[in-house]
Amino acid sequence: MTAGPRLAITSFASADVVSATPVQIQLSTVCPPSFELVGQQCKLVNLYQQYDSLQNKGVGGTKTALPAARDGFSPQQIDLGRFLFFDPLLSANKQQACASCHQPDKGFTDGKAVSTGAFGQQGKRSAPTLWNVGFLQKLFWDGRSPSLEQQAAGPLFAPDEMANTPEKLLHDLNANAVYPRLFADAFGQKGPIELPQVVTALAAFQSSLISLNSRYDHYAHGFHQALNDTEIKGMNVFRSFVARCAECHTPPLFTNQQIAVIGTPEPEGRPFDVGAGTTAETAKLRGGFKVPTLRNVALTAPYMHSGRFATLEEAAEFYSKGRGHAVQKGENLLIHWHIWEPKLTAEENQQIAAFLQTLTDQSLSPQLPQQLPSGLPLPAEVRSEASEARTSTTNNNISQASALAANAEK
Repeated sequence: MTAGPRLAITSFASADVVSATPVQIQLSTVCPPSFELVGQQCKLVNLYQQYDSLQNKGVGGTKTALPAARDGFSPQQIDLGRFLFFDPLLSANKQQACASCHQPDKGFTDGKAVSTGAFGQQGKRSAPTLWNVGFLQKLFWDGRSPSLEQQAAGPLFAPDEMANTPEKLLHDLNANAVYPRLFADAFGQKGPIELPQVVTALAAFQSSLISLNSRYDHYAHGFHQALNDTEIKGMNVFRSFVARCAECHTPPLFTNQQIAVIGTPEPEGRPFDVGAGTTAETAKLRGGFKVPTLRNVALTAPYMHSGRFATLEEAAEFYSKGRGHAVQKGENLLIHWHIWEPKLTAEENQQIAAFLQTLTDQSLSPQLPQQLPSGLPLPAEVRSEASEARTSTTNNNISQASALAANAEK
């Protein structure tokens, strides 16, 4: 069976195409889009690198540099991480992968208020997006992890997530017919697969998830027509000292990478989540969570750490209602000083929501593996996405063929 054409902008150059007889999986020797190969390392390239830093310059203008990105992994490490990310072999039940909670078509979230674990357990918080995660200095909602490698290990072994153990994970990978060779290719050494290699590969893949080509970015780089009047009004409200959104969701990453206590209400029936305030030393951060990036936020509903708000308009309205208005009775939280009482109109909230839609960009989405080294199928959630994508592609091809035929008859 012949593989269909690939869009260069959305795929790695991996030989994992569907075939009547299984093909030997080879790791890519080419960096993903937006990276260039320097020696054996993939280095990020983007237009924001030509701008000045945000340091000591307020909330910054549109032409402001991004923070330093995590890069420098090899193409093979990134591609190995891609296979691992989508492979259910990493979970205890062999049905759930990292991609089950971080689905590409949902902005690398899962569309749930809180995620579901391998054995059906409800998680504690919503799955955050992984777009541009290589820029982040704090990971997880409570900011407890300082590195992608440490973050990657957490869900693998959490009982309410993938529920695996290090021993079982390494046994399954080393016993597999394909993975030992792929790890040797990615890390340049033979021998048993070790846990640091697993989390390094996952970190490498996640660092490659770059979203910097939205309509907002086109506007920021000088193409004024990229946004319409309503979206520009929304951007101006977002950046104003009335709404003050940009003071925490600072462009161009749309987060200041801090922990903030904002007093978000918990969903009905759920206990109060202390967030980052887990010890006496961090008591002032009780109820505090990481300021999330707003990149691709239109794809990542529901919103907040608990999925409390279903729409962007609801989230904007929460801030507009004023400082501490939803704090649970009995809690005396130190609300972040940027949260006050802007009293925005319904129209202004809608304008902000319209502006946030312009931050959508998944043009560099990685290609779903059509064949996994484990021989397992993709997780059910991702298979559904792949089926929809194939159907959409087929329909587009039929439409294009019909249009060509119609034109030929004229």
